[in-house]
Amino acid sequence: MEFTVIDYSIFALLLVLSSAIGLFYALSGDRQRTVQEFLLANRNMGFLPVALSLLATFQSAVAILGVPAEIYRFGTEYWFLGCSYFLGLLIPAHVFIPVFYRLRITSTYEYLELRFNKTVRVFGTITFIFQMVIYMGVVLYAPALALNAVTGFDLWSAVLTMGLVCTLYTTLGGLKAVIWTDVFQTLVMFAGQLAVILVGARRVGGMARVWHLAEQEGKISGIDLDPDPFKRHTFWTLAVGGVFMMLSLYGVNQAQVQRYLSARSEREAKLSCYAVFPCQQIVLCLSCLTGLVMFVYDREHPLAPTQRPGSSDQLVLYFVMDVLQDLPGLPGLFVACLFSGCLSTISSAFNSLATVTMEDLVRPHCPGLSESRATLLSKLLAFGYGLLCLGMAYVSSMLGPVLQAAISIFGMVGGPLLGLFCLGMFFPCANPTVSVPLPSWGHGPHGGAVPGGLGHPEPGWGPAPSLSPVAGCCRGAAGGPGHGLLGGHRQSAAQHGGGPPHLTAPCSPPWATSPPSSPPPCWPPRQPPRGEWGGGLGAGALLRAHHLFPPPDPHLPQPHRAAEVLQPVLHVVQRPQLHHRHPGGAPGQPAHR
Repeated sequence: MEFTVIDYSIFALLLVLSSAIGLFYALSGDRQRTVQEFLLANRNMGFLPVALSLLATFQSAVAILGVPAEIYRFGTEYWFLGCSYFLGLLIPAHVFIPVFYRLRITSTYEYLELRFNKTVRVFGTITFIFQMVIYMGVVLYAPALALNAVTGFDLWSAVLTMGLVCTLYTTLGGLKAVIWTDVFQTLVMFAGQLAVILVGARRVGGMARVWHLAEQEGKISGIDLDPDPFKRHTFWTLAVGGVFMMLSLYGVNQAQVQRYLSARSEREAKLSCYAVFPCQQIVLCLSCLTGLVMFVYDREHPLAPTQRPGSSDQLVLYFVMDVLQDLPGLPGLFVACLFSGCLSTISSAFNSLATVTMEDLVRPHCPGLSESRATLLSKLLAFGYGLLCLGMAYVSSMLGPVLQAAISIFGMVGGPLLGLFCLGMFFPCANPTVSVPLPSWGHGPHGGAVPGGLGHPEPGWGPAPSLSPVAGCCRGAAGGPGHGLLGGHRQSAAQHGGGPPHLTAPCSPPWATSPPSSPPPCWPPRQPPRGEWGGGLGAGALLRAHHLFPPPDPHLPQPHRAAEVLQPVLHVVQRPQLHHRHPGGAPGQPAHR
């Protein structure tokens, strides 16, 4: 299975147009000569491009590769994650956006200094940098390795091409270029997934037949109300735990908040958050339908044993190259779709990392820095993070399957940060002297969720077998040790509540086989709580810890309780206790009596 010239041309067109958008915004307007324009697009963006950029920022290759494979292997239970989107986007619109936008800040973590102190701000910034640098490596490496495995395209050529193109347009065009390339790349993602669904469904008799056969094979999951947090996916894990994951992403993550702050008004920022909701549902539906079409197509047209992918992360690419191989251009469109998800995510990461480094770590120590030098330094920071991303692509080979790796990263780090911001906005008496050690309480209870995705096997994935046929089936179905696309040993579904048997084809693939008779010795009998709970567990543990360390005297006047840094609902509930800004003070500065 190889790309044609047309396929490579479509892929190249994606890279050329993305670079052209960056070059256009580098040469238009004020030509990115101010920090405000480079980092916040002059706070003049409309709600629709901001909404599509919000969607694209974390609608990465992780989702395009991981979600269809999840549906293929375990059924539609993951679809219930859509139940978390409503509250996961409504709460940021009415809780976090009003506070951040009215303070007119540039970095999310600037809020932490206004609310607590400088130490808390630096702690939040460093934690965010750690989170995003690791995630960048996962997002960049996964699609490049999948493309290499399926088409033979050189792995590091793909990594370098994506990394350098993204670094180029991010450094030249600033946030405005990032937002508009996100819009373009979102449309490419929609087109690529839709093409695969339509062609694949037509090959097996239509979408109605896809649904019917998937239901017959037990792939259409019912609502599982089991409260066990150790179970792979239940309604509560996805619909409730997913809300906290959404809040950590869309509520307090710098990459998303920076887009809210680029809107021309608070109303436009809220509208952008509302507009993401239907877009997220469409994206989830497309990914889940892709998984169902993959399953039915494989049932009807099983691959030869030697053609089977050795990892769940390769499933989508193998399916696409098989179903679209006689349609020149469509495989290239889907690969462009995959790389669009990658580019949109890492470009947002470069820009947001440059922002927090500049605003939180550089400017406080260089107050006399001129506007031109600050802008130049911001561009150099974006460029430097682009180069760092290339190095992190190598590290990501140790992070396990892409979907669980991504969920674990954001659960591990996003939860404590979410709790820290909630502590500041909703607890006027929160004590700044203990705010820095508190996030370690957030890492403790849910830190166990990280090995479930990063260091341990992915539940539901049998050890990679030898693919030689034996007695009409795939040898090593219950087999020996192996490694998946992103490394890490695999384990079977039934060990952790996996779904029903997958395929009835004469030669079942390795991912549909029975579990090994016993788990590897190093694997505990029960997993830590699922990664989706990470945000809630981390935030809850941090808030709980705060009550163990109350301020010495909550009745003493505390300047960090200025009304601007608290959630607006507290202005009504506790109006007599809040100290409002001095009429001549700057936004966010404490009152002086």
